[in-house]
Amino acid sequence: MPEYDPQIIEPKWQRFWEENHLYQVDNDVPQPRYYALEQFPYPSGDLHMGHMRVYSIGDVIARFHRMNGYHVLHPMGYDAFGLPAENAAIENGADPRQWTLHNIARMRGQQQRLGLSYDWSRQVITCLPDYYRFTQWLFLLMYKRGLAYRKKQAVNWCPGCQTVLANEQVEDGRCWRCDSLVEKRELEQWSLRITAYADRLLDDLDKLDGWPERVRTMQRNWIGRSFGAKIHFPILDQEGTIAVFTTRSDTLAGATYLVLAPEHPWVTRLIHGTPYEAAVEAFITRIRNESEIDRTAETTAKEGLFIGAWARNPLTGERIPIWIANYVLPDYGTGAVMGVPAHDARDFAFASKYGLPIVSVIQPEGLLSDEEVHPSEPYVGPGRLIRSGAFDGMPNEEAKKAIVAELHRLGQAEEAKSYRLRDWLISRQRYWGAPIPIIYCDRCGIVPVPEDQLPVLLPEGVRFEPGVLSPLARVETFVQTLCPQCGGPARRETDTMDTFMCSSWYFYRYVSPKEEHQPFSSEAVNQWMPVDAYVGGIEHAVLHLLYSRFFCKVLYDAGLVAFDEPFTQLVPQGMVLNKGAKMSKSKGNGVAPDDIVQQYGADAGRLFILFAAPPDRDFEWSDAGIEGSYRFLQRLYRLVREHRDLFPVQPYDATQLDPDGRQLHRKLHQTIRKVTQDISQRNNFNTAIAAVMELVNACYAYPQEAERRVLATAIEQTVLLMAPFIPHLAEELWTLCAHEPSVHQQPWPKYDEAALQTDEIEIAIQLNGRVRARMRVPSDADKAAIEAAVLRDQAVQQLIG
Repeated sequence: MPEYDPQIIEPKWQRFWEENHLYQVDNDVPQPRYYALEQFPYPSGDLHMGHMRVYSIGDVIARFHRMNGYHVLHPMGYDAFGLPAENAAIENGADPRQWTLHNIARMRGQQQRLGLSYDWSRQVITCLPDYYRFTQWLFLLMYKRGLAYRKKQAVNWCPGCQTVLANEQVEDGRCWRCDSLVEKRELEQWSLRITAYADRLLDDLDKLDGWPERVRTMQRNWIGRSFGAKIHFPILDQEGTIAVFTTRSDTLAGATYLVLAPEHPWVTRLIHGTPYEAAVEAFITRIRNESEIDRTAETTAKEGLFIGAWARNPLTGERIPIWIANYVLPDYGTGAVMGVPAHDARDFAFASKYGLPIVSVIQPEGLLSDEEVHPSEPYVGPGRLIRSGAFDGMPNEEAKKAIVAELHRLGQAEEAKSYRLRDWLISRQRYWGAPIPIIYCDRCGIVPVPEDQLPVLLPEGVRFEPGVLSPLARVETFVQTLCPQCGGPARRETDTMDTFMCSSWYFYRYVSPKEEHQPFSSEAVNQWMPVDAYVGGIEHAVLHLLYSRFFCKVLYDAGLVAFDEPFTQLVPQGMVLNKGAKMSKSKGNGVAPDDIVQQYGADAGRLFILFAAPPDRDFEWSDAGIEGSYRFLQRLYRLVREHRDLFPVQPYDATQLDPDGRQLHRKLHQTIRKVTQDISQRNNFNTAIAAVMELVNACYAYPQEAERRVLATAIEQTVLLMAPFIPHLAEELWTLCAHEPSVHQQPWPKYDEAALQTDEIEIAIQLNGRVRARMRVPSDADKAAIEAAVLRDQAVQQLIG
């Protein structure tokens, strides 16, 4: 072709790759292995630019490692259960399965047109029975290990999606998917005991050196471990105590009231039959409908109500009132807090509002002992204890342990830990998800479905009606079954699982997708995993990534895998912006990958996305940028085509080159080193591409009369360096360089250390801190020779004269 035409080149090489199974890899391969993975998509039906970016990043990593001698596993699949398919069924009368599979076929075609080097023989689709059978198998594994349990609990209810949400799926009090205000409801629900792994999930973050620190920080904050003590406050006129978790046992003498969550089980018992009962119940009803975010936000007014009961401060013996308040949550700590207004800003505001006592018990160094009992603001710094009996005068940090030790001796306290993390609620009252494999029998109770009866299949022909709770509950042929234990009549669980159950283990299935007896082959998984590079959005830091780590640790404890962290390196990507906002159809600022491929070709689109910014940074879409990338590819095509007579490349002796040849030879090896390091060490694809562009400029500027073998070598090596970025054009150019395909099976270029050495170097000359001149000097010149040369320079003499 006289000109670069991606509409001819790209389909041609996509057919070649598919016909030759170029990217398929067997499990039975020698070392070394490399597992490159991008987060699989929800099959909405169309790729967006965020998809194109993450897949392009992952494809560069996979292709680079293949050329560096690795057997690369690079699979793709679809996270196919979920609400959008079911909502489409409700709105359009469509079947969720057909809608989903149709979208998958469309998206797979779009991915193939991007030239992505996937092993499609390993594709997994989470909504198909051969996959969700093992999602159910893993639920049963959790159940057997005491990690899956069912109980009645207050849950996050989304009225828009008509289902329960996990805490992680509530963002600023709204549903993460449809933005509806989330309500609280009491329902029997299934949860996974992720809190049993809280310490390991937290402590093992320190060994994830390949993860960005901001992601690890997000998980640390979400798990939110606190060290402190559980202190028991006796209830007056009742048998029992109220347990309070605190990290500030040193302030216990200043606790002048207790505050319970409105949902705390003691509240109902303490108000029953008292004059306070009606007012307290009305308060509870109002507060329970507020979201946790609203109740605990700094800007939310702190509301409380005295419930007519009293407790005793275990350190001072003082009688203190028991209140309820909106800012105390039932599942955080113990659902009760001690109010120490003199040393806590929130408690101070609450006590001031309701006229509760404020007693200082920590004295800053240097203050007199007769400090005001009612300070004007809380003191939260260090100091010595006052008004604390036997502990007076003790430094407050030392007093923390001493007070807990004394109360422990009396049976009124023990050291404890508290976490922000809550158990993972997985029940969903929707149809399009993996059925929970549980049966309820009046005689036998809760009975797990036997493994040989999996999968519990989703029934077909389900009617969808807006506002109907749990469509499966209306399918009698599904609900009514026989108990596996006694053979009597029984009922199936009609909730389905949170779709994050499906996405927390899919990367194991890729390794052995045809395995029929268990979710994966442990032998194969242990050979390929953990995943070497996992590319995806940082928005999944406390959802998918945390759940996946939890799953991995359970599988490790069960002896199914030999590692307890699933991803060695995490490569998060930033957003693609257009006019300052995230691209989306709803905002009218979307740019479709299909349109880019049709107008400029996939290679130009990939090149622009990779060149515009480092992977973890947001970048602004630019029509001029994509056009510039397209022009560069035209220029590169012309460079190779116009020098076809130089190929095949003939070797040369670098020591015998003239100055022009030596300069291009050095530039070539500098570029190889730069590109290699930028990809392998930093994932800085933008600077790697920029370095190759400079090399192309150097090739164009190379004199006609200079050594042609150097130019031919530089052009050929340029094609190899660009192969991971522009896979179709690289194949075409490789054939123009008189080679048989495929360029992607060639070894990655190696740089020669000797070629990096230079006879001369450029030095900058500063006067009074400003660079005022530059000059070249021999690279082996010593200090005296350099100073003499500088002082002889005419420009320098004029400046210092």
